[in-house]
Amino acid sequence: MQRKYTLVIILCYLFVFLNGQINISLDLPVENLPSDGRLLMLISTDNTSEPRFQLSDNDNTQQVYGIDIENLTSKHLTVNTSELYGYPLETFDELPEGEYNVQFLFHRYETFHRKDGHIVKLPMDRGEGQQWNRAPGNSFSKPIRIASKALQNSSFSITDVIPEIKEPEDTKYIKHIKIQSKLLTEFWGRPMYLGAHILLPEGFDEHPEAKYPLAIMHGHFPKDFGGFRVEPPDENLKPEYSSRFGIMGYNNMVQEEEHRFYKLWTGPDFPRVIAIEIQHANPYYDDSYAVNSENLGPYGDAITYELIPYIEEQFRGIGEGWARFVYGGSTGGWEALAVQVLYPNEYNGCYAACPDPIDFRAMCLINLYEDKNAYFRPGTFKQTLIPGHRDYLGEVSSTIKDMNQLELALGSKSRSGQQWDIWEAVYSPVSADGYPMRIWDKKSGDINPEVAAYWKENYDLRYIMERDWKTLGPKLEGKINIYCGDMDNYYLNNAVYLAEAFLEQTQSPYYRGDVDYGDRAEHCWNGSHELPNHISRLRYHEFFITKWASNIKNRVPVGADLSSWRY
Repeated sequence: MQRKYTLVIILCYLFVFLNGQINISLDLPVENLPSDGRLLMLISTDNTSEPRFQLSDNDNTQQVYGIDIENLTSKHLTVNTSELYGYPLETFDELPEGEYNVQFLFHRYETFHRKDGHIVKLPMDRGEGQQWNRAPGNSFSKPIRIASKALQNSSFSITDVIPEIKEPEDTKYIKHIKIQSKLLTEFWGRPMYLGAHILLPEGFDEHPEAKYPLAIMHGHFPKDFGGFRVEPPDENLKPEYSSRFGIMGYNNMVQEEEHRFYKLWTGPDFPRVIAIEIQHANPYYDDSYAVNSENLGPYGDAITYELIPYIEEQFRGIGEGWARFVYGGSTGGWEALAVQVLYPNEYNGCYAACPDPIDFRAMCLINLYEDKNAYFRPGTFKQTLIPGHRDYLGEVSSTIKDMNQLELALGSKSRSGQQWDIWEAVYSPVSADGYPMRIWDKKSGDINPEVAAYWKENYDLRYIMERDWKTLGPKLEGKINIYCGDMDNYYLNNAVYLAEAFLEQTQSPYYRGDVDYGDRAEHCWNGSHELPNHISRLRYHEFFITKWASNIKNRVPVGADLSSWRY
């Protein structure tokens, strides 16, 4: 009998040792206690900032482990380290011995009772643009220096809560609006809002008779209207080094460009339009991709038929499709082309720079319709990892597998709030559990051809244009303009090549637009062959508003108002 009890004790000890436990206490006010979410364990060797700010796709990333927490009813929880999923080290037992800065963060989820009958738990945006490490209401522990051996069976206390974000204030030129969307509220089963930052033209108050075209910039969540600065550059601003561009003082250049645009905007020769940047963060990402989606709801209709008419009514917009145009880069580039293709009569021109993949035969370096795996190129005796990020010389810093492993550590069920997960959330049908169907297995990379077929029919923009050109072409003539660097960091130029091949062979009508490439230009190149990429990417408003205004005459109905806003 004694031996039996001794054996049980030994087995229990071995279980705890091999499946170490970490105890977490949430020392928070009742109103800040989470019920559901993702618990993240952040581990770093870098003392320059908190571990929650040190994750990336690149070689200098620090470590994260994550686990789902559901229906938490107490202030205490215990985590088995064997159940954690991590990046870049996948399992906890791979962590090398040493001393680390360790921090915990609880990314809280909300329960949604959607119109389609599904009940899902997701992290609602709280004004920060779906940034888990800055989201108001998320709670975290102070970083603690601790040896790796001591992590097993250790205790941590989550004590701090990220505060609310202050809304930007109106100025003479920039206004801010937010409306509750009837369409999105109905879909999500709770109040849902759309917002916009609005840059009014010079002379808006002095010309009450004028009505204006609408310049719509699509892109990631904007905290305020970007690229516009009334005040001269701050002479006391300490220059900072930009590792992306290899330039010292890039922050100073940004302020110089912002003030330069202010002077152009208020000068005598700039087109008088209303320029807007849209806020449409949602439970999956910092923007919605501006289209209707089974998982996100009718964002395309809500933006086009609710938000935009409201802005035009409030700020004297012309309010007709011919007097609206769209532009943007990266995600915004895809959105600009998407809304032009899917709502061809509601917009009169798109300028899509470095767009996210617009042909899914080149989903970065993946052919979704022919490849079997998204992570590896298969061979008889070896597998080659597929690159995900490069510089202008082709040096690879991350793979597709790396990027997806980070997302899976940050959130299961497409809930990471990152790039590959939002493509999945927007483009995929809903699965039986209410979350997006996986385009590929997140761990193995094996592609689901049925989901790929759904993506093709609904969101492959090149395919949709080619499939429907007989009826769509006359509505798109002269409206499509695409720009991309031929060394785009994410290989986005490959899809542009395929789309261009289709557009150049169009007939009845010929597309009559523009596709252009920047030599050795990286991500966010937008058509300038004279300026370096780090400057041209700061001039989206200037480039595309002036392009549209100079090309609009041949694409307006008889009697269109081309004069009241040209003063």
